[in-house]
Amino acid sequence: MNIFNEIGKVAIGSRLRIFTDKVTEDAANIYQLYEIDMLPKWFPVYYSLMGGGDKTISNIAQNIGHSHPSVSKIISEMIKKGYVKEGKDKSDGRKNVVSLTEAGNEISEKLKTQIEDVNLAIEELSAKTQNNLWEAIGEWEFLLEQKSLLKRVMEKKKERDGLKVEIVDYKPQYQDAFKSLNEEWISTYFTMEDSDYKALDQPQSYILDKGGYILVALFNGESLGVCALIKMNDGEYDFELAKMAVAPVAQGKNIGFLLASAIIEKAKSLHASKIYLESNTVLKPAINLYYKLGFKKVVGKPTPYARCNIQMELVLQ
Repeated sequence: MNIFNEIGKVAIGSRLRIFTDKVTEDAANIYQLYEIDMLPKWFPVYYSLMGGGDKTISNIAQNIGHSHPSVSKIISEMIKKGYVKEGKDKSDGRKNVVSLTEAGNEISEKLKTQIEDVNLAIEELSAKTQNNLWEAIGEWEFLLEQKSLLKRVMEKKKERDGLKVEIVDYKPQYQDAFKSLNEEWISTYFTMEDSDYKALDQPQSYILDKGGYILVALFNGESLGVCALIKMNDGEYDFELAKMAVAPVAQGKNIGFLLASAIIEKAKSLHASKIYLESNTVLKPAINLYYKLGFKKVVGKPTPYARCNIQMELVLQ
């Protein structure tokens, strides 16, 4: 076990597997001790049937927190052993139900004695420990239901990758990236329109010379994301957040969030009161990002883009 002291908590899966294997091995021997012919993995299913009555596999699966296929397989094994029988639901003939057979019920008294002794042994073991394992497992299960370990690690990776991202002001050397990144995502989901070509072919005259800004995200020195802040003169909005694009190879590196956040900070530094944007609901990650940044849906502004089906605003002041 010294290796786990070296590796630390990142080896939690391997350590829990060894712990589980040890407990399961003991459980198999405990069944033999009480002369009960049962596999440890059957116990949750058997216990849910001990109260009597017919139950569907779905009911059992929901009750013990197992998948339907897993319970179905265990039921099949218990049927072969003669402990469980299958039949039709009396109130709904379309449903199959299972229940304990006479042989299955016969071992219930032995099992009750075993459960009592096992519980006493575990309580004795718990009394000698400083940490309550049972309560800790419950806490971990609850927290992982809220957010999986995978999701938590993905967030940490995104944070780490984000440290490698540098947001810089647009320069003529980034025009090819500004155009190609936008063309790529627009062409993937929609069709390039006249307004797109104007902005992408002539960013200097169409965006920058009119009081707008363009930011570029560099990842390890490579241009992998762009975003523009276009000056608006309609009396309601100061700027439009537009032409945000991130290279597919850079997805999951937090570049979109960092770019949009930097654009918003730029607008704030210019004392803007509101930012406007147009998008399409098919772009779910983008829409979720905008909501996360505080944008809210608005209705009714004329748009030059056929692909636009949602308009949003962010109030800054």
